[in-house]
Amino acid sequence: MNILVCVKQVPDTTEIKIDPVTNTLIRAGVPSIVNPFDAYALEIAARIKDVQPGTSITVLSMGPQQAVAALKECLSVGADKAVLVSDRAFGGADTLATSYTLKCAIDKLEAMNGKFDLIFCGKQAIDGDTAQVGPEIAEHMDCPQITYAVEVKTENGEALVKRETGDGYEILAAKLPCVITVTKPSFNPRFPTIKSKLAANRAVITTLTAADLPVDAARIGLKGSPTKVKKSFTPPRKQGGVRIAGETGEESAAKLFELLNTANVI
Repeated sequence: MNILVCVKQVPDTTEIKIDPVTNTLIRAGVPSIVNPFDAYALEIAARIKDVQPGTSITVLSMGPQQAVAALKECLSVGADKAVLVSDRAFGGADTLATSYTLKCAIDKLEAMNGKFDLIFCGKQAIDGDTAQVGPEIAEHMDCPQITYAVEVKTENGEALVKRETGDGYEILAAKLPCVITVTKPSFNPRFPTIKSKLAANRAVITTLTAADLPVDAARIGLKGSPTKVKKSFTPPRKQGGVRIAGETGEESAAKLFELLNTANVI
């Protein structure tokens, strides 16, 4: 079984800063983590590997060089190989340009190491919340896709997926290869061991640039992003409420009326 997990390094803070010119995130100096939903996807892949000896897991990320730290974290908890797609030409990409670039990277990796049977993504990144990249990768690759997975196993050339819905769960099957996006399951990602962390720190991460990939320059980065952010702002902080406590309902209502009247609401 050959598995790919797409991961993203995201800011680990609520103090997000936006570049006023490009309307993209300023990541310099901001602590970062592996996107939590991507960590769940990696854990599900690792559980498949636990029961299917010979399974290989590759993690793929698109981002700046600092994303190497996130990839090494993934290597410490089950991944076998890690690849970073990094080039200034990819900067400012929206979900369409990102998914196209990742698809080109997947094509490159498959040409080198063989086809992937499963491609996992987190359902969304916590810094964007679009939930679009995984399904767009499936569309670019013309692969079946299943979203909101919480459990996955493979059997007879199919992926059997327990999928979360608004009403509960459903079990779906898809022919391999397929793309699966993962939401929060009932279990947490495993912790690394000291041995696995030391091995991951020594690992050499393969980096692919725009020159290494079969990309169309018009479809990557800001140039290839049809989505344009017109304005970004931090919403105002909500002010604390006022608790009205009266001896009776009538007394509370009278106090409420007085407050609203003073505030010129009524």
